[in-house]
Amino acid sequence: MKFLLVFDFDHTIVDENSDTWIVKCAPEKKLPNGLRNSYKRGHWTEYMGRVFVYLGDNGVKEDEMKRTMTTIPFTVGMVDLLGFIGENKELFDCIIVSDSNTVFIDWILKAADFREVFNEVFTNPAAFSSTGYLTVQNFHAHHCAKCPKNLCKRKVLKEFLDKQLERGVSYAQIVYIGDGANDLCPVMFLKKGDIAMPRQGYTLEKKISQLAQDLSPVECSVLVWSSAIDIMSYLKLLIKE
Repeated sequence: MKFLLVFDFDHTIVDENSDTWIVKCAPEKKLPNGLRNSYKRGHWTEYMGRVFVYLGDNGVKEDEMKRTMTTIPFTVGMVDLLGFIGENKELFDCIIVSDSNTVFIDWILKAADFREVFNEVFTNPAAFSSTGYLTVQNFHAHHCAKCPKNLCKRKVLKEFLDKQLERGVSYAQIVYIGDGANDLCPVMFLKKGDIAMPRQGYTLEKKISQLAQDLSPVECSVLVWSSAIDIMSYLKLLIKE
């Protein structure tokens, strides 16, 4: 039986937020206040749609965006970790569930030659229009009150596992690696033998500790990481067992 590794992308695989990194392409590398202040909680994708319109209106082209996005740094140790997973694909299935978009993630993974490490990437669909503007859509619709309107990561994970079961694939353990508030919903879906790996000092870790203080801890085990080398050490132990 294989292990399933579920990765968030921003502040997990890469050490920045890909959606805010693209602002380096904007005039003076910043957005006008009106646009910046137009974000409404839970509606990030619509906000990014407006950012892409602004970039397009200012003549920012696809090749410039791509050049900028492929300079985003990976988190410390992540290149080694992804290399290790790539060498052990017979033991690991690996997916990304992210609130970024298909264009950014594709560019970044392909530039570093990591696309093949991942079986699937679940994120907001993006494409360039005939006029050369980047457009982005919500990943799906859902009824989860805890999650942003465009993406419930628990729903994605559950549907992926159901589909795998239909194919006769089940997993010895799920390892969920993330950092943000929207990673809590899928972590709460994990079972006793699974493991959540929240990034040290980030929102997910704080939310998991808060639940433990409120005496409603998550069911899975929790192992905090600060560098991807910590994750790799755990995976090495896992496959030795």
